[in-house]
Amino acid sequence: MFSATPESPRMFESNFVDAFSRVPWFVVPIIYVPLISGLFATGMVRFGIEALPSVGLFAAGFFVWTLTEYWLHRTLFHWTPKTSWGPRFHFLLHGVHHDYVNDRMRLVMPPAASLALAAVFMPTYWLLMGSYSLPFFAGKAAGYLAYDMIHYYTHHGKPSSTWMKRLRAHHMNHHHNKEGRKYGVSFMFWDRVFGTM
Repeated sequence: MFSATPESPRMFESNFVDAFSRVPWFVVPIIYVPLISGLFATGMVRFGIEALPSVGLFAAGFFVWTLTEYWLHRTLFHWTPKTSWGPRFHFLLHGVHHDYVNDRMRLVMPPAASLALAAVFMPTYWLLMGSYSLPFFAGKAAGYLAYDMIHYYTHHGKPSSTWMKRLRAHHMNHHHNKEGRKYGVSFMFWDRVFGTM
């Protein structure tokens, strides 16, 4: 397990719970690549969804993730309820990332949390879409995976492409501006749409 350091401070009194608040970046693809592949393959092989609709649903799920990412970051992650528990709630959800921007162990969401959310949302998609939810949710999970990996890379990578350099500057501006803008982490598109560039 991973213990507290000056770069990655304690968040919880329990050593056990606190250790699970940290996760190395590579754990996310280890879990999500097989999950994404399994969902996509199950849709095609077990439920007979043809290739073109599967790819279209996957792309739609990925696109929906980009809006979800923007919306969650702009609203929930930067919402501080006006209650006694509000500041603590915000710190645990997202504030720790802004206060300890170089914490390598808290740049990706712990899988226990992201998988619990997936376990809640996947049945909802199944009720709405049936077997078509499999490639759609695979695309959404791929969007989530891209978000986590890009987020880690914007903080600790050395971008060489023009796109990644712009994305990194965009995200660093989010961390250092006081106007409340630049909420897109893996894509800047929704910031342009909603005027938060």
